[in-house]
This record gives sequence, structure tokens and C-alpha cells, in this order.
Amino acid sequence: MKQLIRSIALALAVAGAVISCSNDKTVTGSNISEAAISKAVSELAPNAIDSQLMERGVRGCASLWRESDGGEAEFIDFVLSSYENTPEGKRKLFDRVSYAMEAISGCSNDLALRLQRPTVLAGDEPTAIDYAFSAFSPFSHLSEDLYGNKIAFIIALNFPFYSLAEKNALGMDWDELQWAYARMGDMYTGRHPAEISQAFSAANSAAENYIASYNIMMGHLLTEDGERLFPEDMCLLAHWNLRDEIKADYADVPNAAAKQEMIFKVMEHIVLQDIPQCVINNPEYDWKPYSNTVWKDGKEIAAEPEGAERYARILDVFHANQALDAWDPQMPSGIIRNFESSMEVSDEVIEKLFVRLVGSDEIKATGKLIASRLGRELRPFDIWYDGFKSRSTMSEDNLTAQTRALYPNAAAFKKGMPEMLRKMGFSAEDADYIADKIDVEGARGSGHAWPSQSRWQPSLLRTRIGAEGMDYKGYNIAVHEFGHNVEETLDLYYVDHYIMSGIPNSALTETMAFVFQKRDLQLLGYPFAGVDENTTLDIFWGAYEIMGVALTDMYTWRWLYDNPSATAEQLRDAVVRIACDVWNQYYEPVLGTHDCPLLAVYSHMVNSPMYLPNYPYGHVVEYQLEEYLSQFTNRADFANELKRVFSQGRVTPDVWMKRAVGEEVSVEPLIRAAGKIVNR
Repeated sequence: MKQLIRSIALALAVAGAVISCSNDKTVTGSNISEAAISKAVSELAPNAIDSQLMERGVRGCASLWRESDGGEAEFIDFVLSSYENTPEGKRKLFDRVSYAMEAISGCSNDLALRLQRPTVLAGDEPTAIDYAFSAFSPFSHLSEDLYGNKIAFIIALNFPFYSLAEKNALGMDWDELQWAYARMGDMYTGRHPAEISQAFSAANSAAENYIASYNIMMGHLLTEDGERLFPEDMCLLAHWNLRDEIKADYADVPNAAAKQEMIFKVMEHIVLQDIPQCVINNPEYDWKPYSNTVWKDGKEIAAEPEGAERYARILDVFHANQALDAWDPQMPSGIIRNFESSMEVSDEVIEKLFVRLVGSDEIKATGKLIASRLGRELRPFDIWYDGFKSRSTMSEDNLTAQTRALYPNAAAFKKGMPEMLRKMGFSAEDADYIADKIDVEGARGSGHAWPSQSRWQPSLLRTRIGAEGMDYKGYNIAVHEFGHNVEETLDLYYVDHYIMSGIPNSALTETMAFVFQKRDLQLLGYPFAGVDENTTLDIFWGAYEIMGVALTDMYTWRWLYDNPSATAEQLRDAVVRIACDVWNQYYEPVLGTHDCPLLAVYSHMVNSPMYLPNYPYGHVVEYQLEEYLSQFTNRADFANELKRVFSQGRVTPDVWMKRAVGEEVSVEPLIRAAGKIVNR
């Protein structure tokens, strides 16, 4: 506590003054004058633990106060009666808030999960009412309710907000309680009306439902000669399963190159939105992607293109974000909220990291190496080249036979989790403990990991399992999601304070998921080579792939804020242009094909806007972490380090990385390592 108090002066120097005030009011919407703030501060000052920290809390509280909360006299009375002026009182308040918030978060999370089950889990087709309930958010009124009964103000008053710059400057010296106090200060920095929060939830839910059913019936794709290249019953979800099929076709399988070219053409149609509407998630029609013609009963028929539906969904999510902006003075745009708040890394820093790697000479050299291995010039779909993984030389059919035998259903995967953890190096006790905190459910879409919000709930691994069992593609994705679940368990049950549970950002939880996914064959009983040259190049090329996609997503949102009145058709044209521009600058020199729109195919652009930067950022962190973990050749030591690293709690990414491996996040180690391999 003393270190926290002594640090306030440094914090102010690092980030500047606290919430700025005009001569009359604090921020827009507040009805508290500077005079009222000064009066409250002067009356609290004689007994305050630290006057600067106290004033910060008062000003933060004032910025959130509205006329409906009371006049200035009520504000002053509230502040004087609610400020805890002793360390003991503040700690007691912290403990009580932590207990209550875990109860509220856990119960609300449970309700949301139950309402969404019909739309996200495998089973009967959802009805209209199922989709309506899935769009309902039990959290939408929670924030305003807590403002209404003054709980939010008590928290904001006693646990002031620290900016990202302050957390990074001070956080290396904070202990977990100091960090927990700072994280409690993040809870109430903006005030969104319930109807706006509900609309935000509805827009995101609609986008998620749109993507979850965007299947391509591969057995109904025809070459121009009428040949079917894929099994008749093959159904692939865009974009994930389409991408994974391209990866699988680097193995020695029939018609591999023709399959990849056809999938590439399908992806182009999805991005351009000239894909026939009737062939999406519909096995009643045959489709020739090259001529973009639709056939039924051997005859060509007229078919309407999808148009701009994909981009209308993005636009709806943008407008839902835009509606929040005016109510969040410290984070006044979706871009700022995503990077400064969610990722806790600025978009400028992210952009600089990504551009450095995708524009590097080492990428060009790696492309030449891949071309020499393939014995041909590279094509755009080679962005998903999978030849640096040992499994790419193995028969996927044999692997699928193995995974289907092991995991015929969700219950079998659940039962097998302790053994998988033991193969990773976890002790039998840890393996059983962690696995017990995770439940497995069959998913309607590609699947995901859903974290617990309380220590009485399991986290959920939702994964797609076919009627014959889990195929290898599904298994690989499930292992990735399993990594998320393990991280979610470690950072919930192995931290000292509930408020610190979680990971600094989604990129770092992707790091754990990548660590697991890379060892999917090890979990099937095959040896893991470690971070060898192939592993290094695999991470390097994987980062190259997803960084261009992430830049396209980021630039799209900058365009949206510059063009907030755009139509779905205008957005479609802009996204295609942005994707082509990024491609022409960083990908055409390596993969060829001018004006290729492939970078805009990722479904995350629709249902998880600006989430994509988490993946390449995670790849960069993954390499640094894998390089660090390579020194632990004993599996038990390896698992113990995973436990240590991923139980740091929700510090910032900068502090997390420095504590984990001793250095900040940087692409340079990965670029150097790849360069040594491809340039020798």
C-alpha cells in the first residue's frame, strides 16, 4: 500500500493530469461543478491517506455523476460519507466488492449461457424465439443499476482509474494487491445507458448467428467439367474450415492443387459478395465457382448474389459501437476501447509491429523457400502453407481415424483431458484439478472456449463433433480451445484476488491456445520436436498470414469512423479496396496476384471486430514464450513454468511479458531467428 501511495506523483508525471475539468463542469453529462469538487476535496484532505489519490477518486466519481443521481449537495455528502480514509477500511471494502462482483458476474454469466444454448450448441435448428433470447444480455442493465444504488460511485471514488501508460510505468513494482486495487479502478470509467448496451449486444449476437451458419456444401461444388472434387457430404464453415481444408491439401492427397484453387475462388466470391445466396448452407443446389453459375437437376438456373449482407452485419456492429462513444469520455471510440482498454496496447504500436514483420526481407526469403519446396510459383492461398508442421506430411485420414476412435462425442473428450494434461507435463493432481474445472459441449459452429466468471462454475469447451466422431480438423481446433480453457482455469484459481483473474488481453490467451495446438500430435502420442527450425518458420509464416488480415480489419474500422454514414455496399467496396491495397504492398511481392481481396475473408471481421490483431500479437508473444520455455526440457518443469506464467493475473501485457520472459513484446527475435534459417 505504501508503494502505491508513493507512486501517485510518478503516475501523474507519466500520464498527465487526471480527468480534465472545465471551469464549470467535469465531463459532458456531469452536473458537478469544479467548485463542488474542490469543496469535497478540501473537506476530505485532512484525513486522506494520500491527497492526490483521494482527489483522483473524487474527480472520477464526479465525471460519472448525473442529475438523476442528485444535486451537488448530495454529491458532496455522498463523497464525504463513502470515502474510506484508512488502509484497513479500504481493504475491507475491496474484499466485500470482490465477493459481490464474483457473485453477480457468475450468476449473470450462467443466465447468458443458458439462453444462448439453442443457438450455439449442436442439436435441433434454432427457432426465432431462440435467437431472440440469445440476443438478450443479462448484463445490459447491470452497470446502470449499480450506478443507481451508488455502488459504482463507491468503487470509482475509492479505487481511482489508472491510464495504460501509468500501469505500464508503475506496474512492475506493484504487488498483486496493488494491481488488484488498480484493476478495481477499471470497473467504472464510462456510463452506458441500458438500451444502448442492449442494442450493442443484439448487433453482435446477430453477427455471430450469421457467421455460425455460413457453411459451404463442398460436395456440391463443381469444376467447369462437372467434376466433384470433395466428398458429397463435406460441409465446411467459412472461413475456418475452408482455410483448414487448404492446409490439409498440402499433403499427398488426390486433386490437392485443384481443391486449393477452387476453395480460393469460393473465398473470393464470399469477400466480393457475388456468391449465390442459395448455395450458402444449402445442399439443394450445385455451384460452379469459376463461372459462378448455379445448377439444379443438371440444369443451370438463375441465382441472386448475396449482395452486401456480410458488410451490413459489420455496419450494424459499427453503429452499435458508435452509439457507445458519447457515453465513454475516457475511451471515446470503438478503436480506442478495443486497443487501449481491451488489448491494452495502442493500435499505433500494433500497426508498427505488424508492418515491420510483413514488410521484412526475411518474409520474402521465406516465400522463396516455400516456392522451392512446392516446386512452383506461389499462389495467394499459399498464405496458409502448412509444410512447416510435422503433421502436414501425415495422412489426415489416418489422424481422423485415430481422433474419431478416441473422441466419438463430447463426453469422451472431457474424459480424455486429464491424460492430455499429463502428456503436457502436468502432475496427476494438477491435471485432475484443472480438467475438473472444464466442461465440454458439442458446438453448432466451429466452437469456442467460454471462460467461467466465478469459482463455482466450469469453463466451457464447445467444439464441433460430427456424427462419426471428432475428425482431425475438429480435434486440432478443440486442442486450441482446450488451451484457452487451461489458461482460464489457471488465472482464475491460481491468483490471490478474484478481481485479478483473467489474462491481460485476448492475444495472450491465444498464446496458451497456440502452445497447446502446436502440441496436438504430442497429445495423440507422437513426439514433439520443440522449437526447431520448422517450428520457428511455422510461427513466422503464421504471423505473416494473420497480420495482413488484422491490418485489413484495423484499416476498415478507421475507414468506418471516417465514413460513418456509409452504406453496406460502400463498405463492401471499401473493404475490398483496403484488402487489395494491403495485399499489393506486402503480399503481392511474395505471393503474386495483383489486387487480391483474400485478406478480407476472415469471419472474425464480421462477428468479432478488431479481435484479429490478437492472433498475430499472440504469435509474436508465442515465439518469445516458446523460446523461453525451450530451456525446460523436463516436461514437469515445462508445465510448472506454464503455471507460473499464466497465473500472473490481469496485469498489462507489457508488465506480463517482462515478468514472464524478461523482455517486452517485440517482433525482432522472431525475425532474427527466421532470418538465420532462410538466409544461410
